[in-house]
Amino acid sequence: MAAPAANLTINGDRLWDSLMEMARIGPGIAGGNNRQTLTDEDAEGRALFQRWCEAAGLSMGVDEMGNMFARRDGTDPDALPVYVGSHLDTQPTGGKYDGVLGVLGGLEIIRTLNDLNIKTRHPIVVTNWTNEEGTRFAPAMLASGVFAGVHDLDWAYGRTDAAGKRFGDELERIGWKGDEKVGARKMHAFFELHIEQGPI
Repeated sequence: MAAPAANLTINGDRLWDSLMEMARIGPGIAGGNNRQTLTDEDAEGRALFQRWCEAAGLSMGVDEMGNMFARRDGTDPDALPVYVGSHLDTQPTGGKYDGVLGVLGGLEIIRTLNDLNIKTRHPIVVTNWTNEEGTRFAPAMLASGVFAGVHDLDWAYGRTDAAGKRFGDELERIGWKGDEKVGARKMHAFFELHIEQGPI
């Protein structure tokens, strides 16, 4: 039996730099962020994430709820993808790491595999879920809820914010309404890295 491979080490400085660059979009109070879903700031953060994914050789898919799926192919065409991710939207007084760490940490996994020229059997898909926070458009986890079949697509499109703007209209306005059917993707597994939010 072959000896187990040594654990891989990511480039922590690169991950930190990516987190800090993303945090410059939608600066908030006390060093945090205000990058609420489907705002211009959200669109800017999405575009930055897409550029980083393309630079890493990933192909981007976007579904009807604006969920982003950045794929690195595996060696087995029949193997279901392993997904990793979280969300890029924030609370009005959100932190720099809530959600964002899960997305950019997933991207750093890809970058590290690329650096080491490591191929994986399963494809890996880095995911950004739309409107996880739910502060602008209730409820929280709206887009992943549609993906999972908990919410109806048209019902989600009709959700309104405090100014009466519809989710579906705002998704189109910022240019992130994709053509891919929500929930059509199949997963082998999904992993989410998240910061500790409880008391210490």
